[in-house]
Amino acid sequence: MGVAVGIQSGEEDRSSQQLIKMKKLWLVSLFFLCLGVLSNGYNKTGSSRPAVVNVGAIFTFDSTIGKVAKIAIQEAVKDVNADSTILNGTKLVVKMQNSNCSGFLGAVEALQFMETDIIATIGPQSSVLAHIISQVADYFQVPLLSFAATDPTLSSLQFPFLIRTTQSDLYQMAAIAEIVEYYEWKSVIAIFIDDDYGRNGVSALGDALAARRCRISDKMEIPPDTDVNRNDIVDILVKVALLESRVIVLHANPNSGLLVFSVASYLGMMGNGYVWIATDWLSSLLDSSSPLPYDVMETMQGVLALRQHTPDSDRKRAFISRWNKLTGAGLGLNTYGLYAYDSVWLVARAVDTFFNEGGVISFSNDSRLQSAAGGDLNLGAMTLFDGGAHLLNKILDSNFTGLTGPIKFDSDRSLILPAFDVINVIGTGFRQIGYWSNYSGPSIVPPETLYTRPPNRSSASQKLQKVLWPGGDFKKPRGWVFPNSGKQLKIGVPRRVSYQEFLSQIPGTNMFKGFCIDVFTAAVNLLPYPIPYEFVPFGNGLENPSYTELVNLITAGVFDAAVGDIAIVTNRTRIVDFTQPYAASGLVVVAPFRRLSSSPWAFLRPFGWGMWAVTAAFFIFIGIIIWILEHRINDEFRGPPRKQLITILWFSFSTLFFAHRENTVSTLGRFVLLIWLFVVLIINSSYTASLTSILTVQQLFSPIKGIETLEENDEPIGYQVGSFAEHYLRDELGISESRLVALGSPEAYAKALNDGPKKGGVAAVVDERPYVELFLSSHCTFRIVGQEFTRSGWGFAFPRDSPIVVDLSTAILALSENGDLQRIHDKWLTGSACSTESELESDRLELSSFWGLFLIAGVACVLSLIIFFCQIARQFKHAAPSESLPASGSSSRSRRLQTFLSFVDEREDPSKSSSKRRKIDGLSNEID
Repeated sequence: MGVAVGIQSGEEDRSSQQLIKMKKLWLVSLFFLCLGVLSNGYNKTGSSRPAVVNVGAIFTFDSTIGKVAKIAIQEAVKDVNADSTILNGTKLVVKMQNSNCSGFLGAVEALQFMETDIIATIGPQSSVLAHIISQVADYFQVPLLSFAATDPTLSSLQFPFLIRTTQSDLYQMAAIAEIVEYYEWKSVIAIFIDDDYGRNGVSALGDALAARRCRISDKMEIPPDTDVNRNDIVDILVKVALLESRVIVLHANPNSGLLVFSVASYLGMMGNGYVWIATDWLSSLLDSSSPLPYDVMETMQGVLALRQHTPDSDRKRAFISRWNKLTGAGLGLNTYGLYAYDSVWLVARAVDTFFNEGGVISFSNDSRLQSAAGGDLNLGAMTLFDGGAHLLNKILDSNFTGLTGPIKFDSDRSLILPAFDVINVIGTGFRQIGYWSNYSGPSIVPPETLYTRPPNRSSASQKLQKVLWPGGDFKKPRGWVFPNSGKQLKIGVPRRVSYQEFLSQIPGTNMFKGFCIDVFTAAVNLLPYPIPYEFVPFGNGLENPSYTELVNLITAGVFDAAVGDIAIVTNRTRIVDFTQPYAASGLVVVAPFRRLSSSPWAFLRPFGWGMWAVTAAFFIFIGIIIWILEHRINDEFRGPPRKQLITILWFSFSTLFFAHRENTVSTLGRFVLLIWLFVVLIINSSYTASLTSILTVQQLFSPIKGIETLEENDEPIGYQVGSFAEHYLRDELGISESRLVALGSPEAYAKALNDGPKKGGVAAVVDERPYVELFLSSHCTFRIVGQEFTRSGWGFAFPRDSPIVVDLSTAILALSENGDLQRIHDKWLTGSACSTESELESDRLELSSFWGLFLIAGVACVLSLIIFFCQIARQFKHAAPSESLPASGSSSRSRRLQTFLSFVDEREDPSKSSSKRRKIDGLSNEID
């Protein structure tokens, strides 16, 4: 628009020629400083509490930040000197120098400051100048407090005497990255000033985005010269308009930034679909120069911007009121002005502590500078501050509350609690839509409130208010478009040889047809925007190509996408993104079968041999247990040994039909019998059901029961050429590659399965279910055996973080919901099916299905026996007094055991309990 806004940023330079002069002077100065001669020991020493303390300040007076900072520093000096609790009578004097946006002049002025015995320097505001002056400060040991240099590479390790009294761009770029993630954009375009401030800030943005799986797709540099013209910006933005991303981050200074917005508006790049995010240069401009001319504001409607957050407080409100009276509302107060004000107080408090701890302001001349003396620069007059390191530590140890909030430094020498306001330019001003803090991310709750709560980084807690985007729409922009370069998407499509119902090339063309193609075109037609694309055949047409190789070519940039029957498997998802699956898939085993003929021994087939053996053993075991429990009190379980053996066998096996005649008298016997009858009921029912199925349904038999059978034997296994089944069998299941046989068509499947391993064929084929179902629809002599042992699906492949994936997945879900996906499936894949009256022989009922029942019965028997013998032992002890027992010895132990066994075998008669002692004595005499 050609609007001349008389504002200059602290981040721009006057001219490249001045920079060249500055670099030459700096190299000459460093040469003299490195002569290696020791100091001559001359000191200029003052009293412990001098009358005046000199502090320097270097910044650009007529810049957006400098205009505000100058007044703020002056007011801070007045407040410090008016406060009797600070410096105890010592007057603070701040000597200001105008760097005029020139690195050369800034370096000269910094060197000249060293002739005036200053103990600290406030500034500079330029990150470029800060890199240079920090070296001067380090050499002369004068702390340098920069209230506006935000370059994240200004490290305390490289510049130990540099103290950043504002927030680093490291946090500002983290805030932008989280905003991009919050709105679910994947890539941005960065437009930035091509200097240390711009390059290093955008580098930090790239790292922050990468940590959130986003990226800077393109970078556009603006020349740092102040005379950058409109044509340069036009060339940059024309390139941007041809790119895919529509999210643009502008990291510039006010002059170049406003020029970018003016050209963007002229080119129609401030309309619907675009997203502009400006760093805090814009908020500083709006705070200080608002209201801007109407035509200027019109060029930036809908822009998002960040502003360093300063908590609201009574002191801040009072200072703003005082500011308005000073400036007459002609110059607004921005956050850098607040940081400049707090920087003066930071120096004053640190100096006061320095004096309280006995610090003395003294300076020393350096012989290296003496030897280089001469000329107008007067290097010999420059002195080193002896107490610089001590004062630096006092500054870093400071902890007080200023206009900007808590002033305290962490271990990295950064101010604690970094936070930013998020603003939206609307009309003639802006509206705050939320906050960002390093503590909780985007939020509509002020950071001071969040600091009192536990940290919460969940997506549910992150929220910003509605935004009026460029073009006047409240709907969130998609953030990308197809590049307006006339280039079509190159979509790789495999040239299948088999199963062409899924995918096949139309002869003589690059067009394809089939189930997969119809699904893709139907989904693309549902997208709210057109996709220019072309199909590119992949494969030689003689055999199915490798799908893994096709996916790898997307990563290599050969294809922009791949469409086909591509299985979504782990090793592929690591390198590309897939859409929502449009077809279910998974590996299954196909094997030949034979019909089982009837057999006179069919009644034995319901149970496995282990089940038969354990069942028979338990019948006998239960009979013995019942006999033990009933023998002493039940006459039906007494008699000659032969009769008792027959009773045990008859009783136990008759329980199978619930036809046992013997009554159980004891409580323990009834308990065991009850448990056993429950077990018999379950076994009987299961046997009956299985036998009925065997005798009434024609059974099919296959020696292959599933993938487990194939893992256990050494027979060859077939797989489809190009399928991921080969990789899975070899790498995941560890099956030897020598056992794997590649098969290229359904006819090859059928021949290999019919021939079998003995005739050079295969024992089974492992393939994906959609292919197998199509194969079995015309080959009824084979069946799927076992369960599907992998779960996956088919999807369309795109490069990582492609924005098309989400929209295409949504379209596929819509096809599924409205029934179109099923109609496409029925069109291509519905065919004649084999009869399903017969079924493969089900597995026999094995012991593993019933061991729980047998365990219950066994535990019940053991517990009953323990209780029974405890009762017998107690009765035996009472019936046989200790004086009637034989003497000790091996023979006596034998007689005692025989007496006990005779007692157990004895018929228990309650009416004769009084004669038990006499019987025991008589039994002992007979044994003797």
